[in-house]
Amino acid sequence: MNVEFLDIAETELVKAISYYNEQSEGLGYEFAAEVKRTIGRIIQYPEAWAQFSSRSRRCRTTRFPYGIVYQARTDTILIIAIMHLRQNPEAFEKRTQSL
Repeated sequence: MNVEFLDIAETELVKAISYYNEQSEGLGYEFAAEVKRTIGRIIQYPEAWAQFSSRSRRCRTTRFPYGIVYQARTDTILIIAIMHLRQNPEAFEKRTQSL
């Protein structure tokens, strides 16, 4: 299965990695590895995670307070957001409605 990121989701990932690396050397790379493991779980069980909107789901990371908002398509997982769980979810819901 292919994995694609919206540009804004990729930017969110890069910013979060940078933020964590500023907090502690190497922590951002641990965050990136956690996101990769979470995406692996999504690929394995795309329908297992909580509905976020009518066509989107959110899978939480294990170690960090983030969720990955995605849509499972025929042969692709589309990553819509790398969402800090303290952010307002309505901003991400609007993003999912435009897809």
